[in-house]
Amino acid sequence: MAKKVVKKRKLKVFNFLIVLLVLSGLFFGVYELSQVSIKNIVIKKTKYLNDDYILELAKLKDYPSFFLTSSNGVEKRLKSSKYINSAHLRKKIGFIVELEIDENRPLFYNTNNNKYVLGNEKEIKEDAISRNFRVPRLLNYVPDKKYKKFVSGMHNVKADILSKISDIEYKPNDYDKDRFLLYMDDGNVVYLTLTKFKMINHYNDVLKQLENHKGILYLDNGNHFQIKE
Repeated sequence: MAKKVVKKRKLKVFNFLIVLLVLSGLFFGVYELSQVSIKNIVIKKTKYLNDDYILELAKLKDYPSFFLTSSNGVEKRLKSSKYINSAHLRKKIGFIVELEIDENRPLFYNTNNNKYVLGNEKEIKEDAISRNFRVPRLLNYVPDKKYKKFVSGMHNVKADILSKISDIEYKPNDYDKDRFLLYMDDGNVVYLTLTKFKMINHYNDVLKQLENHKGILYLDNGNHFQIKE
């Protein structure tokens, strides 16, 4: 009876060790790379929110891991703020994080309820951030149907012009129930209607034509200037 020969397979120990070494190296490399922290954070398009507030809210103040930082998570945390409409995070070469912030712009201070009104119509009480707002005061009550249009009109006023308005008064007359009176920081006053609110954005151009005179600018009915005696 013939004997059955069983061949013994030689374990390729060397090749196995090489594979194990490569896998270990890859794992260690990936681990080390995941631990690399953010090197620089660039915050763009902010006007009144300071960097510390944004970094604290985004949980980036301690410069965490670049790769383990979730763009989604950061954006969600930032958008939870009443002062931020939207946020976008971009990761760039060199372990740089860029944050682009769309602030919820403050429009005016409503003296009827002692709250600041923001661009999305949210109203907030004074706090460490809002007390630094430089916005006009709404001095009197505006009927609800007019108020919504008024907020929309204020939203269209450019920031540099908005900062030149000190007070606003709802001032209807027999001819126009949409009429407002704007008191400017320079001593001039301006009459506007809700349908012509955007015209206040030309205020700087009008000033050049007034030759340093002070008076009343009527933008509610025609465009003329009455010099104060």
